Amino acid sequence: MNKRPFFLGVLAGVLIMLVLNLSTVRQFLPIPGAAQQSSLPKLGAAIDSDTEFQSTILKAYDIIQTLDTVYVDSIDRNELYEMMYSGLVYGVGDPYTAYMDTETFEEYMVATEGTYVGIGIVVSSDMSRNRIVIVSPYDGHAAAKAGLLPGDEIVRVDDTDVFGDSLDVAVSLMRGDPNTNVRVTIYRDSDKSTFEVDIMREVISIPTISHKMLDNQIGYIRITTFDRVTEEQFKEAYADLQAQSMQGLILDLRNNPGGLVDVVCTITDMLVPEGTIVSTQDKNGRGETVTSDANSFGKPLVVLVNGASASASEILSGAVKDLQAGTLVGTQTYGKGLIQSLYPLPDGSALKITIAKYFTPSGVCIQGEGIPVDYEVEMADELSIRISSLTLEEDVQLKKAIEVISEKMK
Repeated sequence: MNKRPFFLGVLAGVLIMLVLNLSTVRQFLPIPGAAQQSSLPKLGAAIDSDTEFQSTILKAYDIIQTLDTVYVDSIDRNELYEMMYSGLVYGVGDPYTAYMDTETFEEYMVATEGTYVGIGIVVSSDMSRNRIVIVSPYDGHAAAKAGLLPGDEIVRVDDTDVFGDSLDVAVSLMRGDPNTNVRVTIYRDSDKSTFEVDIMREVISIPTISHKMLDNQIGYIRITTFDRVTEEQFKEAYADLQAQSMQGLILDLRNNPGGLVDVVCTITDMLVPEGTIVSTQDKNGRGETVTSDANSFGKPLVVLVNGASASASEILSGAVKDLQAGTLVGTQTYGKGLIQSLYPLPDGSALKITIAKYFTPSGVCIQGEGIPVDYEVEMADELSIRISSLTLEEDVQLKKAIEVISEKMK
Protein backbone atom coordinates (compact mmCIF):
# COMPACT_ATOMS: atom_id res chain seq x y z
CA MET A 1 0.00 0.00 0.00
CA ASN A 2 1.30 3.47 -0.89
CA LYS A 3 1.11 5.22 2.47
CA ARG A 4 1.91 8.75 1.27
CA PRO A 5 -1.34 9.25 -0.69
CA PHE A 6 -3.25 7.61 2.15
CA PHE A 7 -1.69 9.98 4.67
CA LEU A 8 -2.40 12.90 2.31
CA GLY A 9 -6.08 11.96 2.25
CA VAL A 10 -6.31 11.49 6.01
CA LEU A 11 -4.60 14.75 6.89
CA ALA A 12 -6.49 16.70 4.25
CA GLY A 13 -9.70 15.27 5.68
CA VAL A 14 -8.72 16.41 9.17
CA LEU A 15 -7.98 19.91 7.92
CA ILE A 16 -11.22 20.03 5.91
CA MET A 17 -13.19 19.10 9.03
CA LEU A 18 -11.32 21.78 10.97
CA VAL A 19 -12.18 24.49 8.46
CA LEU A 20 -15.75 23.37 7.82
CA ASN A 21 -16.51 23.54 11.51
CA LEU A 22 -15.74 27.25 11.51
CA SER A 23 -19.27 27.78 10.21
CA THR A 24 -20.57 26.80 13.66
CA VAL A 25 -19.39 29.66 15.80
CA ARG A 26 -19.70 30.33 19.49
CA GLN A 27 -18.72 33.94 20.13
CA PHE A 28 -16.27 33.94 22.99
CA LEU A 29 -16.28 37.68 23.43
CA PRO A 30 -19.61 38.57 21.82
CA ILE A 31 -20.86 41.93 20.75
CA PRO A 32 -24.39 41.23 19.54
CA GLY A 33 -24.46 41.04 15.77
CA ALA A 34 -20.76 41.74 15.37
CA ALA A 35 -18.24 39.95 13.18
CA GLN A 36 -20.56 37.55 11.39
CA GLN A 37 -18.68 34.93 9.38
CA SER A 38 -19.01 34.85 5.61
CA SER A 39 -19.96 31.58 3.91
CA LEU A 40 -17.07 29.20 3.44
CA PRO A 41 -15.99 27.88 0.02
CA LYS A 42 -16.27 24.24 -0.96
CA LEU A 43 -12.86 22.85 -0.14
CA GLY A 44 -12.54 19.57 -2.00
CA ALA A 45 -11.79 21.03 -5.41
CA ALA A 46 -9.65 23.76 -3.88
CA ILE A 47 -7.39 21.20 -2.19
CA ASP A 48 -7.14 19.11 -5.36
CA SER A 49 -5.85 22.14 -7.27
CA ASP A 50 -3.63 23.55 -4.52
CA THR A 51 -0.22 22.01 -5.18
CA GLU A 52 1.41 24.05 -2.40
CA PHE A 53 -1.08 22.65 0.09
CA GLN A 54 -0.46 19.09 -1.12
CA SER A 55 3.32 19.48 -0.92
CA THR A 56 2.98 20.84 2.61
CA ILE A 57 1.01 17.78 3.72
CA LEU A 58 3.48 15.44 2.06
CA LYS A 59 6.37 17.21 3.78
CA ALA A 60 4.62 16.72 7.14
CA TYR A 61 4.28 13.03 6.31
CA ASP A 62 7.99 12.77 5.41
CA ILE A 63 8.97 14.46 8.69
CA ILE A 64 6.83 12.10 10.76
CA GLN A 65 8.10 9.02 8.88
CA THR A 66 11.71 10.13 9.36
CA LEU A 67 11.19 10.71 13.07
CA ASP A 68 9.51 7.32 13.41
CA THR A 69 12.42 5.65 11.63
CA VAL A 70 15.48 7.22 13.25
CA TYR A 71 14.52 8.96 16.50
CA VAL A 72 16.16 7.13 19.40
CA ASP A 73 13.03 6.81 21.58
CA SER A 74 9.39 6.07 20.88
CA ILE A 75 7.23 8.90 19.55
CA ASP A 76 3.69 9.82 20.52
CA ARG A 77 2.09 10.67 17.19
CA ASN A 78 -0.87 12.36 18.82
CA GLU A 79 1.54 14.76 20.51
CA LEU A 80 3.13 15.47 17.14
CA TYR A 81 -0.25 16.23 15.61
CA GLU A 82 -1.26 18.52 18.48
CA MET A 83 1.98 20.46 18.15
CA MET A 84 1.46 20.66 14.40
CA TYR A 85 -1.98 22.23 14.87
CA SER A 86 -0.56 24.65 17.43
CA GLY A 87 2.27 25.60 15.11
CA LEU A 88 -0.11 26.10 12.20
CA VAL A 89 -2.10 28.70 14.13
CA TYR A 90 1.02 30.18 15.75
CA GLY A 91 2.19 31.02 12.25
CA VAL A 92 -0.48 33.73 12.04
CA GLY A 93 1.82 35.83 14.21
CA ASP A 94 -0.92 37.09 16.55
CA PRO A 95 -0.38 36.28 20.26
CA TYR A 96 -4.14 36.25 20.84
CA THR A 97 -4.93 33.75 18.07
CA ALA A 98 -4.31 30.20 19.23
CA TYR A 99 -5.18 26.52 18.95
CA MET A 100 -6.40 24.86 22.16
CA ASP A 101 -6.41 21.11 22.63
CA THR A 102 -9.40 19.50 24.36
CA GLU A 103 -8.04 19.86 27.88
CA THR A 104 -6.96 23.48 27.39
CA PHE A 105 -10.31 24.34 25.84
CA GLU A 106 -12.18 22.85 28.80
CA GLU A 107 -10.03 24.85 31.22
CA TYR A 108 -10.60 27.98 29.17
CA MET A 109 -14.37 27.57 29.28
CA VAL A 110 -14.27 26.95 33.03
CA ALA A 111 -12.34 30.18 33.52
CA THR A 112 -14.76 32.31 31.52
CA GLU A 113 -17.83 30.86 33.24
CA GLY A 114 -16.44 31.79 36.64
CA THR A 115 -16.68 28.44 38.44
CA TYR A 116 -14.14 25.62 38.78
CA VAL A 117 -12.80 23.01 41.19
CA GLY A 118 -9.55 24.05 42.82
CA ILE A 119 -8.04 25.70 45.90
CA GLY A 120 -9.20 29.30 45.38
CA ILE A 121 -6.29 31.56 44.42
CA VAL A 122 -5.36 34.08 41.76
CA VAL A 123 -1.82 33.51 40.47
CA SER A 124 0.49 35.28 38.03
CA SER A 125 3.91 34.70 36.49
CA ASP A 126 6.91 36.72 37.64
CA MET A 127 8.96 36.16 34.50
CA SER A 128 11.95 38.13 35.81
CA ARG A 129 12.58 35.19 38.19
CA ASN A 130 10.47 32.55 36.42
CA ARG A 131 8.32 32.09 39.52
CA ILE A 132 4.58 31.66 40.12
CA VAL A 133 3.27 34.24 42.58
CA ILE A 134 -0.02 34.20 44.47
CA VAL A 135 -1.77 37.50 43.73
CA SER A 136 -4.62 36.86 46.15
CA PRO A 137 -6.38 33.94 47.83
CA TYR A 138 -10.18 34.02 47.65
CA ASP A 139 -11.63 34.94 51.03
CA GLY A 140 -13.33 32.03 52.75
CA HIS A 141 -11.95 29.40 50.39
CA ALA A 142 -9.44 26.58 50.84
CA ALA A 143 -6.16 28.40 50.13
CA ALA A 144 -7.02 31.32 52.42
CA LYS A 145 -8.08 28.91 55.18
CA ALA A 146 -4.74 27.09 54.77
CA GLY A 147 -2.90 30.37 55.43
CA LEU A 148 -1.57 31.15 51.95
CA LEU A 149 -0.85 34.86 51.46
CA PRO A 150 -0.44 37.34 48.57
CA GLY A 151 3.19 37.27 47.47
CA ASP A 152 3.72 33.61 48.36
CA GLU A 153 5.48 31.68 45.59
CA ILE A 154 4.31 28.26 44.44
CA VAL A 155 7.36 26.12 43.70
CA ARG A 156 5.87 22.60 43.57
CA VAL A 157 2.44 21.01 43.15
CA ASP A 158 2.38 17.44 44.48
CA ASP A 159 5.62 16.01 43.05
CA THR A 160 5.98 18.42 40.10
CA ASP A 161 8.23 21.49 40.20
CA VAL A 162 6.46 24.45 38.60
CA PHE A 163 7.76 27.68 37.09
CA GLY A 164 6.50 31.01 35.79
CA ASP A 165 6.80 30.00 32.14
CA SER A 166 4.52 27.00 32.74
CA LEU A 167 1.77 28.68 34.73
CA ASP A 168 -0.89 26.63 32.91
CA VAL A 169 0.72 23.39 34.12
CA ALA A 170 0.59 24.53 37.74
CA VAL A 171 -3.02 25.65 37.44
CA SER A 172 -4.01 22.32 35.87
CA LEU A 173 -2.29 20.35 38.64
CA MET A 174 -4.05 22.35 41.37
CA ARG A 175 -7.45 21.65 39.85
CA GLY A 176 -9.20 18.30 39.98
CA ASP A 177 -12.19 16.60 41.57
CA PRO A 178 -14.03 18.08 44.57
CA ASN A 179 -12.94 16.83 48.01
CA THR A 180 -9.55 15.58 46.83
CA ASN A 181 -6.24 16.77 48.29
CA VAL A 182 -3.37 18.54 46.56
CA ARG A 183 -0.01 19.24 48.19
CA VAL A 184 1.40 22.70 47.42
CA THR A 185 4.96 23.72 48.27
CA ILE A 186 5.30 27.41 49.10
CA TYR A 187 8.26 29.77 49.35
CA ARG A 188 7.56 32.83 51.52
CA ASP A 189 10.08 35.61 50.98
CA SER A 190 9.16 37.55 54.12
CA ASP A 191 10.78 34.94 56.37
CA LYS A 192 12.74 33.01 53.70
CA SER A 193 10.82 29.83 54.51
CA THR A 194 9.75 26.91 52.34
CA PHE A 195 6.89 24.72 53.50
CA GLU A 196 4.25 22.26 52.25
CA VAL A 197 0.48 22.63 52.65
CA ASP A 198 -2.15 19.96 51.99
CA ILE A 199 -5.30 21.62 50.65
CA MET A 200 -8.65 20.02 49.80
CA ARG A 201 -10.05 21.03 46.41
CA GLU A 202 -13.55 22.52 46.36
CA VAL A 203 -16.02 24.07 43.92
CA ILE A 204 -15.03 27.71 43.55
CA SER A 205 -17.40 30.41 42.36
CA ILE A 206 -14.77 32.92 41.40
CA PRO A 207 -15.23 36.19 43.31
CA THR A 208 -14.42 38.67 40.57
CA ILE A 209 -15.82 41.60 42.60
CA SER A 210 -14.91 43.01 46.00
CA HIS A 211 -16.42 46.16 47.48
CA LYS A 212 -16.54 48.36 50.56
CA MET A 213 -17.59 51.81 51.69
CA LEU A 214 -14.71 54.17 52.36
CA ASP A 215 -14.87 57.33 54.45
CA ASN A 216 -17.19 60.15 53.39
CA GLN A 217 -19.61 57.82 51.59
CA ILE A 218 -17.08 56.96 48.87
CA GLY A 219 -17.90 53.56 47.39
CA TYR A 220 -15.10 51.25 46.24
CA ILE A 221 -15.53 48.33 43.81
CA ARG A 222 -12.65 46.24 42.52
CA ILE A 223 -13.18 44.06 39.42
CA THR A 224 -10.47 41.45 38.85
CA THR A 225 -11.83 40.09 35.55
CA PHE A 226 -14.98 40.24 33.42
CA ASP A 227 -16.27 36.66 33.59
CA ARG A 228 -19.84 35.40 33.19
CA VAL A 229 -20.41 35.69 36.95
CA THR A 230 -19.09 39.27 37.10
CA GLU A 231 -22.27 41.00 35.91
CA GLU A 232 -24.43 39.72 38.76
CA GLN A 233 -21.65 40.18 41.31
CA PHE A 234 -21.21 43.81 40.20
CA LYS A 235 -24.94 44.52 40.40
CA GLU A 236 -25.06 43.16 43.94
CA ALA A 237 -22.06 45.24 45.05
CA TYR A 238 -23.37 48.37 43.32
CA ALA A 239 -26.82 47.97 44.89
CA ASP A 240 -25.29 47.45 48.34
CA LEU A 241 -23.25 50.66 48.08
CA GLN A 242 -26.23 52.59 46.75
CA ALA A 243 -28.28 51.40 49.73
CA GLN A 244 -25.55 52.87 51.96
CA SER A 245 -26.04 56.29 50.30
CA MET A 246 -22.89 56.21 48.17
CA GLN A 247 -21.94 59.73 47.04
CA GLY A 248 -19.01 58.82 44.80
CA LEU A 249 -17.48 55.65 43.33
CA ILE A 250 -13.91 54.46 42.85
CA LEU A 251 -13.84 51.58 40.35
CA ASP A 252 -10.56 49.63 40.56
CA LEU A 253 -9.57 47.88 37.31
CA ARG A 254 -5.87 47.54 38.07
CA ASN A 255 -4.39 44.19 36.97
CA ASN A 256 -7.70 43.32 35.27
CA PRO A 257 -6.76 41.50 32.02
CA GLY A 258 -10.25 41.77 30.45
CA GLY A 259 -12.83 39.11 29.64
CA LEU A 260 -16.28 39.03 28.10
CA VAL A 261 -17.28 42.04 26.04
CA ASP A 262 -21.02 41.71 26.62
CA VAL A 263 -20.43 41.67 30.38
CA VAL A 264 -18.24 44.79 30.40
CA CYS A 265 -20.71 46.61 28.14
CA THR A 266 -23.58 45.87 30.54
CA ILE A 267 -21.58 47.19 33.49
CA THR A 268 -20.39 50.25 31.55
CA ASP A 269 -23.98 51.05 30.57
CA MET A 270 -24.86 51.33 34.28
CA LEU A 271 -22.19 53.99 34.79
CA VAL A 272 -21.99 56.23 31.72
CA PRO A 273 -24.54 58.57 30.07
CA GLU A 274 -26.15 57.98 26.70
CA GLY A 275 -23.63 57.46 23.91
CA THR A 276 -21.29 54.96 22.29
CA ILE A 277 -19.60 52.44 24.55
CA VAL A 278 -17.51 50.67 21.92
CA SER A 279 -17.50 49.99 18.20
CA THR A 280 -15.88 47.17 16.22
CA GLN A 281 -14.52 46.61 12.73
CA ASP A 282 -13.65 43.27 11.12
CA LYS A 283 -11.25 42.47 8.26
CA ASN A 284 -13.89 43.42 5.67
CA GLY A 285 -14.60 46.78 7.24
CA ARG A 286 -17.92 45.65 8.69
CA GLY A 287 -18.64 46.88 12.18
CA GLU A 288 -21.10 47.16 15.01
CA THR A 289 -21.63 49.76 17.71
CA VAL A 290 -22.76 49.16 21.28
CA THR A 291 -24.45 52.13 22.94
CA SER A 292 -25.56 53.08 26.44
CA ASP A 293 -28.93 54.45 27.50
CA ALA A 294 -29.56 57.72 29.36
CA ASN A 295 -29.41 56.11 32.80
CA SER A 296 -26.02 56.57 34.48
CA PHE A 297 -24.31 56.73 37.85
CA GLY A 298 -24.51 60.51 37.74
CA LYS A 299 -22.11 61.10 40.66
CA PRO A 300 -18.33 61.55 40.86
CA LEU A 301 -16.57 58.50 39.41
CA VAL A 302 -12.86 57.62 39.40
CA VAL A 303 -11.47 54.60 37.55
CA LEU A 304 -8.14 53.16 38.75
CA VAL A 305 -6.05 51.54 36.00
CA ASN A 306 -2.45 50.47 35.38
CA GLY A 307 -0.31 48.82 32.72
CA ALA A 308 -1.98 45.46 33.38
CA SER A 309 -5.50 46.80 32.75
CA ALA A 310 -6.31 45.39 29.33
CA SER A 311 -8.97 44.59 26.75
CA ALA A 312 -12.43 44.73 28.36
CA SER A 313 -10.99 46.94 31.12
CA GLU A 314 -9.97 49.39 28.42
CA ILE A 315 -13.45 49.33 26.89
CA LEU A 316 -14.88 50.54 30.19
CA SER A 317 -12.04 53.00 30.81
CA GLY A 318 -12.25 54.40 27.28
CA ALA A 319 -16.01 54.91 27.52
CA VAL A 320 -15.75 56.64 30.90
CA LYS A 321 -13.03 58.95 29.61
CA ASP A 322 -14.52 59.77 26.19
CA LEU A 323 -18.07 60.26 27.52
CA GLN A 324 -16.67 62.41 30.34
CA ALA A 325 -18.37 60.23 32.93
CA GLY A 326 -15.37 60.11 35.24
CA THR A 327 -11.63 60.48 35.80
CA LEU A 328 -8.83 57.96 35.21
CA VAL A 329 -6.09 57.64 37.86
CA GLY A 330 -3.00 55.41 37.86
CA THR A 331 -0.85 54.63 34.84
CA GLN A 332 -1.51 54.15 31.12
CA THR A 333 -3.39 50.95 30.29
CA TYR A 334 -1.98 47.93 28.45
CA GLY A 335 -3.22 48.62 24.92
CA LYS A 336 -5.21 45.59 23.68
CA GLY A 337 -7.77 46.79 21.15
CA LEU A 338 -8.59 43.39 19.64
CA ILE A 339 -11.57 41.08 20.04
CA GLN A 340 -11.38 37.28 19.89
CA SER A 341 -14.05 34.69 19.09
CA LEU A 342 -13.99 31.02 19.96
CA TYR A 343 -14.48 28.38 17.24
CA PRO A 344 -15.06 24.85 18.65
CA LEU A 345 -13.82 21.92 16.53
CA PRO A 346 -15.44 18.47 16.18
CA ASP A 347 -12.94 16.64 18.42
CA GLY A 348 -13.44 18.96 21.42
CA SER A 349 -10.53 21.24 20.68
CA ALA A 350 -10.98 24.85 19.55
CA LEU A 351 -9.52 27.88 17.84
CA LYS A 352 -9.42 31.30 19.48
CA ILE A 353 -9.14 33.85 16.69
CA THR A 354 -8.82 37.63 16.62
CA ILE A 355 -11.78 38.66 14.48
CA ALA A 356 -12.06 42.42 14.96
CA LYS A 357 -10.51 45.60 16.28
CA TYR A 358 -12.44 47.73 18.71
CA PHE A 359 -12.60 51.51 18.99
CA THR A 360 -13.35 53.81 21.91
CA PRO A 361 -16.25 56.30 21.57
CA SER A 362 -13.84 58.91 20.14
CA GLY A 363 -12.94 56.48 17.33
CA VAL A 364 -9.49 55.49 18.60
CA CYS A 365 -8.16 51.92 18.38
CA ILE A 366 -5.85 51.64 21.37
CA GLN A 367 -4.09 48.46 20.16
CA GLY A 368 -0.44 48.78 21.17
CA GLU A 369 -1.07 52.24 22.62
CA GLY A 370 -3.24 52.04 25.72
CA ILE A 371 -5.37 54.74 27.30
CA PRO A 372 -3.59 57.63 29.05
CA VAL A 373 -4.82 58.57 32.50
CA ASP A 374 -5.90 61.98 33.76
CA TYR A 375 -3.72 61.71 36.87
CA GLU A 376 -0.56 59.63 36.52
CA VAL A 377 0.63 57.94 39.71
CA GLU A 378 3.44 55.38 39.46
CA MET A 379 3.66 52.48 41.90
CA ALA A 380 6.44 49.92 42.40
CA ASP A 381 5.92 46.54 40.72
CA GLU A 382 6.25 44.65 44.00
CA LEU A 383 3.31 46.65 45.33
CA SER A 384 1.25 46.43 42.15
CA ILE A 385 1.06 42.64 42.33
CA ARG A 386 -0.32 42.88 45.91
CA ILE A 387 -3.07 45.44 45.34
CA SER A 388 -5.70 43.51 47.28
CA SER A 389 -3.55 43.40 50.44
CA LEU A 390 -2.00 46.89 50.46
CA THR A 391 -2.58 49.37 53.24
CA LEU A 392 -3.85 52.82 52.26
CA GLU A 393 -0.40 54.26 52.99
CA GLU A 394 1.20 51.77 50.60
CA ASP A 395 -1.43 52.21 47.88
CA VAL A 396 -0.47 55.64 46.58
CA GLN A 397 -2.75 55.24 43.55
CA LEU A 398 -5.84 54.64 45.69
CA LYS A 399 -4.82 57.58 47.91
CA LYS A 400 -4.75 59.81 44.83
CA ALA A 401 -8.12 58.47 43.67
CA ILE A 402 -9.65 59.34 47.05
CA GLU A 403 -8.12 62.81 46.85
CA VAL A 404 -9.50 63.38 43.34
CA ILE A 405 -13.00 62.11 44.07
CA SER A 406 -13.18 63.99 47.36
CA GLU A 407 -12.48 67.22 45.53
CA LYS A 408 -15.18 66.43 42.96
CA MET A 409 -17.71 65.65 45.71
CA LYS A 410 -17.32 69.08 47.36
